[in-house]
Amino acid sequence: MKQYSIEIKWALIFVAFSLLWMFGEKIFGLYDANISKHAIYTNFIAIPAIAIYVIALLDKKKSFYNGHMTYKQGFVTGAIITVMVTILSPLTQYIATVIIAPEYYENMSSYAVKAGKMSAAEASAYFNLKSYILQGLVGA
Repeated sequence: MKQYSIEIKWALIFVAFSLLWMFGEKIFGLYDANISKHAIYTNFIAIPAIAIYVIALLDKKKSFYNGHMTYKQGFVTGAIITVMVTILSPLTQYIATVIIAPEYYENMSSYAVKAGKMSAAEASAYFNLKSYILQGLVGA
């Protein structure tokens, strides 16, 4: 387990950052007053997410591999972090949409219908905890 402590640390940092990001989206009204801008701004999470992975790889290289890491070792490290984040994604999704932003699904569903992007049935099937947990497990 000690050999994976760096990956565990960075997976937890990634999850914590994701929750902080969702909290920020809520504060900036991307789930209500500015919901029409959500699809644009939510994608900016990619920038710090990539930075977290880069820093994680640098940490593993320095702390575990004494400054010399092969491509394969880096790939495996990134894959392990990704698996851990994926395993934690149902809990992350629950915290984000039940505790941080309980209005998320209802508001997103209503917006999708009002904007003509989905029917009420499609929106209801898509914007719910079960659907998002499944999406997180498949696409995390």
